[in-house]
Amino acid sequence: MTKPAERILVWQWGRRGAGPRIAVDLADGLRRLPDTDVLLCLSDRAEILQSRNAPDTIVKVATYSSIQGLVGRLLTAPGFLHQLGRIVRDFRPDVAICAMPGPLDLLMTHVLRRAGVRIVVIVHDAQPHPGDGYPFQAFLQRRLICQADQIVTFSRHVADELKSGPDAVGCPVVALAHPPFIGGAAAPPFTHEGAPRILMFGRLLPYKGLDLLAEALPHVGRDFECRVVGQGPESPELGRLAALAQVRVENRWVAEDELPRLIAWADIVVLPYREASQSGVGAMAIASGRHVVATRVGGLVEQFSGDAQAVLCVPEPMAIATALETILEAPPPVRPQVDSGQEWENLARDIRASRKMS
Repeated sequence: MTKPAERILVWQWGRRGAGPRIAVDLADGLRRLPDTDVLLCLSDRAEILQSRNAPDTIVKVATYSSIQGLVGRLLTAPGFLHQLGRIVRDFRPDVAICAMPGPLDLLMTHVLRRAGVRIVVIVHDAQPHPGDGYPFQAFLQRRLICQADQIVTFSRHVADELKSGPDAVGCPVVALAHPPFIGGAAAPPFTHEGAPRILMFGRLLPYKGLDLLAEALPHVGRDFECRVVGQGPESPELGRLAALAQVRVENRWVAEDELPRLIAWADIVVLPYREASQSGVGAMAIASGRHVVATRVGGLVEQFSGDAQAVLCVPEPMAIATALETILEAPPPVRPQVDSGQEWENLARDIRASRKMS
């Protein structure tokens, strides 16, 4: 008798950034597994739907684009719950995976619980980083964890924080590696003409170590070109970086299709963070054959320890400068580019295996 396929619903309702990207890549990884039917549910406003890598088969739900829109969506919760109930009834999932927590997820878990569907939540941060996230994020995430049958994290650092706190009591927590976002092929580093290229990319917030980088770069005793790219509030730290002759600050949102080209531009991706859970940018950099300089904080230690392409250092300006010089003076060999699709398939398989063991 043929074994019925396991039916897995993956949802994430963010508009931009890592959340929708993770949901798409995870759903693709799950589809590569045998005996698996996958339904991907995204916001109808998700930027990835307009990208070159837009998913083929999805269910879209109307979400919001502002705080006022979120309030309006909550005021129409009965209608939204009816829509979610219809999605769940039509697909009849065995398990549902939340790819990254968001403000409306408790409505989905309410529907899933009533339908008897097991819930897996991927938690990226045990606590929001300073200046990051959305209003009431910590409270909503705690409530979401209480509804989960299993928690997946992308670092032991986050898993240990969750296990040591009250929120995940009685809920299995498994730490798995963060696969790289699927991008394009890139030429090897330092094969272009011109000065070596250093890139810092991501949310331009104080905890990302903007001040440390601003103080470190003048101590790098070699020629280089540096781009600081991402979106964030104007700050004295950004002003100091912009004032450096070899640095260009680009305070802007980076569109989905631009990210692979941006990573490919760099020879070195620098992560001068003061705190971190893990780094999706770092994972993509390593997979694209870039060198990485990262500080020894949070989950970055386990993510990059033992990787020949990465240099870890303490979160101090002179240590960051020395780490950059180490790579600039004698770049270590880089391994062949990683098959990102295979890495997401491996994650999907590990999630299924760990769930069945819990």
